[in-house]
Amino acid sequence: MDKLKIKADFTKYIEVFLQKNAKLNLISKNDEKLLFEKHIYDSLGIKLFFEKYNITAGDILDIGCGGGFPCVPIAIEYPEFNVTGIDSIRKKINAINEIKEELMLTNLTTICDRVENIKNKKFDVITSRAVADLSKICEYALPLLKAGGYFAAYKSRKAQEEIRNAIKVLAKYNAKIDEIITYTLPLDEVFERNLIIISKQP
Repeated sequence: MDKLKIKADFTKYIEVFLQKNAKLNLISKNDEKLLFEKHIYDSLGIKLFFEKYNITAGDILDIGCGGGFPCVPIAIEYPEFNVTGIDSIRKKINAINEIKEELMLTNLTTICDRVENIKNKKFDVITSRAVADLSKICEYALPLLKAGGYFAAYKSRKAQEEIRNAIKVLAKYNAKIDEIITYTLPLDEVFERNLIIISKQP
């Protein structure tokens, strides 16, 4: 991914996010210095998945969207996608709504609720980042995934261990690991990230 181009595209978002963070502490003050590298660039690791699997449109759900990662960067980068972010913490959803209004993100919707309370909608792609271990988050995500859809879970170096622990829940929902897409964040030290791609069988 082209770091400089991405950073230029997200200049306004960075400015607005830092204004909100000063009041709401969506991420730590230390992380503010690395907002682009650790949060925005990481969120856009999903570009590697979209390009490889030729995902060009659809309904996306981001579970536990927190301060808006990855749902806001995805909505900015992909205006053709309908992106929904869900989180149970009201102040975080309010902050995302304010950012959405300032950036005029008409393709972004938010829900303030627990994900297990969503009953009447299914999604083409589901994401989660820094929410829970893979087996637990699969219990939330896979029932909401359309047959033939994909769940993309952002994970660290422990991806293989979490996959081993999720075998039973994957079988329960007729899902399988397609692959692990690995990428490195643009930091001084080597910081490897893994995107676990799970498909739900028809």
